Amino acid sequence: MDSTKSFQSYCRADELEEQAYRRRTRKRCIIIGLSTIVLIAIIVGAVFGTLFPLKNSESKEDPPTYTSESIKAMCNVTRYPDSCGSSIAALRSSSNDTDPNPGPSKIFTMSMEVALDELMRLSSLPQRVISSHVNIDHRVHAALDGCENLLDDAAEYINESISTMQTGQGGKTVLSTAKINDIRTWLSSAITYQETCLDGLIEASNNTAILQDVQLAMRNSTEFSSNSLAIASHIITILGQFQVPIHRKLLIHDSHSDHGFPRWVHSGDRRLLQEENPKPDITVAKDGSGDFRTISEAVESIPKKNKSRFIIYVKEGVYLENVTISKDYWNVMIYGDGMYKTIISDSLNKVDGTPTFWSGTLIAAGRGFMARDMGFKNTAGPEKHQAVAMRSSSDQSVFYRCYFDAYQDTLYTHSNRQFYRDCVVTGTVDFIFGNAAVVLQNCSIQPRQPGPDQFNTITAQGKTDPNQNTGISIQQCQITPFDNLTATTYFGRPWKDFSTTIFMQSYIGDFVDPAGWTEWTQGVDPPDTLFYAEYENSGPGSGISERINWPGVTPNATSDEARRFTVESFIQGSQWLPNDILYESSLS
Repeated sequence: MDSTKSFQSYCRADELEEQAYRRRTRKRCIIIGLSTIVLIAIIVGAVFGTLFPLKNSESKEDPPTYTSESIKAMCNVTRYPDSCGSSIAALRSSSNDTDPNPGPSKIFTMSMEVALDELMRLSSLPQRVISSHVNIDHRVHAALDGCENLLDDAAEYINESISTMQTGQGGKTVLSTAKINDIRTWLSSAITYQETCLDGLIEASNNTAILQDVQLAMRNSTEFSSNSLAIASHIITILGQFQVPIHRKLLIHDSHSDHGFPRWVHSGDRRLLQEENPKPDITVAKDGSGDFRTISEAVESIPKKNKSRFIIYVKEGVYLENVTISKDYWNVMIYGDGMYKTIISDSLNKVDGTPTFWSGTLIAAGRGFMARDMGFKNTAGPEKHQAVAMRSSSDQSVFYRCYFDAYQDTLYTHSNRQFYRDCVVTGTVDFIFGNAAVVLQNCSIQPRQPGPDQFNTITAQGKTDPNQNTGISIQQCQITPFDNLTATTYFGRPWKDFSTTIFMQSYIGDFVDPAGWTEWTQGVDPPDTLFYAEYENSGPGSGISERINWPGVTPNATSDEARRFTVESFIQGSQWLPNDILYESSLS
């Protein structure tokens, strides 16, 4: 009986041990299995992560993947791909940018930061040049002083472009047509301002040493600005190539904004350009019946960077003064009693020592400037050469029922987006010139008798970069002589390599030379890169059979080519023009 109990005890112990062994074995198997699964998951995750990198949680875009080739791919659309790639790489290195896969918007922003840094570095250049050259001519000194302001303004436009890229919903970069057009305009202007600095030095002196010094010092800034503009001009295509989701609805012109106005324009502005007597903030009158006797005094009381419209009414009279609406004065409107009744007149000119850029009787630089029923004259005469009646560098500026009267260089459409409606322009040599994106519509353009041995050129357009969204568009205008005109008259001559001008749906008088266009310098063939076009003009001077045979001259443009230069396509009129301005948005 004891032996049986012992056996049973032994068997029970053996059974318990076996059960424990089985439990330990199962536990080991489970651990080994789980470990194997985890190991496999790690391996798969590593391989997948290598092939398909995860998005950076801080990215402001939605790209699937980018490599170090991203920068190269974007820089390939520029005119200077080597400087584009090396400058962005240097910026990333100096800023300790650790993002291995920057998206296209970030690369674009970095390209602008490179250009801005270079322009900031150039801020002391004019004074350095002045101090390094003894007995410097006073005209050159004045031109270099002008360069200081111009380079400053160029930097400001690039900085504005960077700020625009960095604003969006939830801190993300959201691109729209309006935003892209703004950036392209401001980058185009940044290039124009740098070119204007060099133009001033060329005009001031034949001192090639100083000009070459400045050109060499500015080489990087002009290239970097051009690189940013090229990327901006191709950004939609680039985003598509990188498979970045695009907000398609935002890439369509919104012509249904608040009664034709952009949403940031106060509703009270809509009637200003056609309302008979808008209520002014300030009245100017020569007889003392207003708040001020001169316009310049009135301008000093304008609030800076005002987001609402500030209205100055100028009573009938001739005001002998130069008026400057500086870049800090936004949304200013000046209106008078009629283009032949309220006149600002002066006579600054090149021959007497004032650079062309600063010779304007009126200079409008602050954004959103408007003028109505005003006359602007420069009375220097043909013997004084360049003498500007009005210069506009104002973005989204409007001139309605205005009169511009001078001889050489009457109307300086310097930069940004501009619109002229029902205006009168008289002049002789290059009397509508500059590098804005400008449309003149239903205007009377009147060449006049020039000085001895001079001929007339209506336009001189200053586009220097193929990606600039600039040019002169003359639509539904009347081209007729101002006086007893006997001098040879041409549509224009190419001031810069990419000069862009079109006359369309306009009446052309019989005084225009059958060749249409002429060289900048007699006997020197123009560049093949210009664009001179005509579309559906009428009148005895509109015949195209004898037009000059240059590459880039298109006497019989197609409707598609002409449509690029309409108010809507060229200056995006529905986004900012007041709907009370009567204009043709496209081809009629």
